[in-house]
Amino acid sequence: MPKTFAVLGLFDHPDALMQAIPQVKAKNLGRIETYTPYPIHGMDEALGLRRSPLGGMVLVMGVLGALTAFGFQYWISAVDYPIVTGGKAPWSWEAFIPIMFEVTVLFATFTAGLGMLLLLNKLPFFGHPVLQSKAMRAITRDRFALAIEADPELDAEAAREALRAAGAADLEVLEQEPPKPFLTSDFVLRTLGAIAIACVAAGAVMYGAIKLFPVLPPMSHMQDQPRLGPQQANAFFADGRSMRMPVSGTVARGHLPAATGTQDDAKTLSNPLPRTEATFALGKQVFTRRCAVCHGALGNGTGSLTAAYGAKPANLTAQMFRDYADGQIYWAIVHGKNAMPSQAAELDDKERWAAVHYVRALQRAQNAKDEDLR
Repeated sequence: MPKTFAVLGLFDHPDALMQAIPQVKAKNLGRIETYTPYPIHGMDEALGLRRSPLGGMVLVMGVLGALTAFGFQYWISAVDYPIVTGGKAPWSWEAFIPIMFEVTVLFATFTAGLGMLLLLNKLPFFGHPVLQSKAMRAITRDRFALAIEADPELDAEAAREALRAAGAADLEVLEQEPPKPFLTSDFVLRTLGAIAIACVAAGAVMYGAIKLFPVLPPMSHMQDQPRLGPQQANAFFADGRSMRMPVSGTVARGHLPAATGTQDDAKTLSNPLPRTEATFALGKQVFTRRCAVCHGALGNGTGSLTAAYGAKPANLTAQMFRDYADGQIYWAIVHGKNAMPSQAAELDDKERWAAVHYVRALQRAQNAKDEDLR
C-alpha cells in the first residue's frame, strides 16, 4: 500500500510562508520542508537547518588537491627523473604552481558537485512525490509550498489542520509508492542492448565518414605525415642532410665524459665529483689498491717495487704533474702512459675521478702552502 509521504499546503506570498513556518514547526508533527520558485532570505534559519558543510568540504579537498599535485611533481622532478632546466634545481616549486592550481580546482569542483548531489541532497531520488503533485505547476511559477513530511510516520489529518491554521490553501496529501527495483534483468538487458546498438551505429557512421572524406585539413593519417630518415637528403639545411649533429660537448645523461684524443685534448675535462670526505675516501682506496705499488703511498714515485722493475714510476708530486689539468691525469688513468697500463677495465668513471682528487690531495700534502700550516 502507498505510504503517506507529506501533507503540502500553498501560500501566495513568501512573507506568509515565513510566518507559517514557526507555527507549524511548534506542533512537531514531522519534518518541515519548503518548496519555492526562488531562494528566500532567512529560510534556512527558519527551518532550523544547520550551516552547509559544503564550503569546508571544498576547502579540505582543494588543499588535498594542491598537496597531491605538489607531491607527484616533486617525486617526478626531484626523485624519479631529476633534470636541471635553466640552471634551476629539480625541486624548484615555482614551476609546480600551474599544475597545483589545476588539480586544486579539479578536486574542489568534483567535491562541490558530487558532495552537494550525493551527500547533502541525497540524490538521485527517482520519483519524488512532490514532482507528481498537483501543486508542482504552481510551485515552479509564483506560489510557495510548506510541507510536513513523514519522519518516519505522519498523522495526515493533524498535519492538514496545522497547515490550515497557519493560513495554507490548496492542501494536498502526497503518497509515496513503494520503491521499485532499479537494476532489474530487463533494465540491464535493455541498457546493454542500447549501448551495443549505439557503438555499432557510431562505428558505421565513422567508417563511412572516413571513406567519404579520407583526409580533412588540418588532420591527416599518421602514416602519411612528413618525416625524414636519418641519412635522407634534405634541402632545408645547408649541408643537405636531415640528421643533425649533437651540440658540441653534449654528454649522454648518466654518463661522465670520456677522455678521448690526446692527453692535451683532455685539458678541457673538469672533475665532476665534489670534494667531499666520501670522495677522498674512495680516491684513497683506489690509489692504495691500484697506484701505490708503483707510485708509492705518498705519490712520490717510491713504491714497493724492486730494482727488477726496469721502468721508473713518475713522481706525481713533481711540479710537472701539479701543472697537469684534472683531465690530463684522468686521461693517463684511462689510456695509460709509458710503462703504466690502462686502468679503464678495472676502474669505473667515479673511481677514476676520485683517484684524481686524491692525487691532488697528495700533491698539496707534499707541497704545503703557508695557510696549510696555520
